[in-house]
Amino acid sequence: MATYGYARVSASSQSLTIQQAALSASGCDVIRSEKATGTKLEGRSELETIIQFARAGDSITVTRIDRLARSVGDLATIVKRLEAKGVTLHVIEQPIDTSTAAGRCFLQMLGVFAEFETAIRRERQMEGVAKAKAEGVYKGRKPSIDAERVKALASQGMGATAIARELKVARASVYRLIGK
Repeated sequence: MATYGYARVSASSQSLTIQQAALSASGCDVIRSEKATGTKLEGRSELETIIQFARAGDSITVTRIDRLARSVGDLATIVKRLEAKGVTLHVIEQPIDTSTAAGRCFLQMLGVFAEFETAIRRERQMEGVAKAKAEGVYKGRKPSIDAERVKALASQGMGATAIARELKVARASVYRLIGK
């Protein structure tokens, strides 16, 4: 029986060191880490590797439930996959151990709160963006395509596909700019 540790941070500027140290101190045999968003399962190759590698009787440990998933749906998907393989989930900072009924119940409650926290954060962010736009402070990101160059190439008779290839942009973006 092996114990696998999983550490995750969202931003490349964040450090995994504290989580890795906690996982190591809790007795994890192998620790996999990644810098990826927790709001979706896609693109989290280290988590997928641990889930696929774990066998019946093994356990996966995380420091906090939000390091594993930010939505109840994703959390349920992960736990269901682990249970189907006979793998348990342990969370260091919260009393979660899916080998017990109380641990599974607490896991589901925390999952609801993690999803709620994410939704509230997103709402606050959108409110801040709307306020900044209203005050003329926020203008959005800078265009990644030179619209004038696209129009100039189109006026010279170059087609959308050729323009897209020349500027290394999507053809749909070219069509949007030349109004076809």
